[in-house]
Amino acid sequence: MENVVLTVHLILAVLLTGVVLLQRSEGGGLGMGGGGNVMTGRQAANAMTRLTWICGIALFVTSVALTVIAARQTSTGSIMDQLGVPQQEQSAPGTPTLPTYTP
Repeated sequence: MENVVLTVHLILAVLLTGVVLLQRSEGGGLGMGGGGNVMTGRQAANAMTRLTWICGIALFVTSVALTVIAARQTSTGSIMDQLGVPQQEQSAPGTPTLPTYTP
């Protein structure tokens, strides 16, 4: 389930980036020179704005869904406990110890 949501999230991120870059801006941008469109400038702006909002909301929803999925999979134990690594002793016999630090 996590992989499906993550894949949709990445596709939405790329799509949102493309939609934002295609929008007409004040200074030209990538949306300039749009000749031959069936829609007028105002209709195209409304459609692009709606598509931007839809992609943004969908990206936000998938972000929250990924956060919830990740939170459910967490555990309170250490990663070393999950790997099954045995605990080592604090110090081996015969190993010199450092003196305590006193400022």
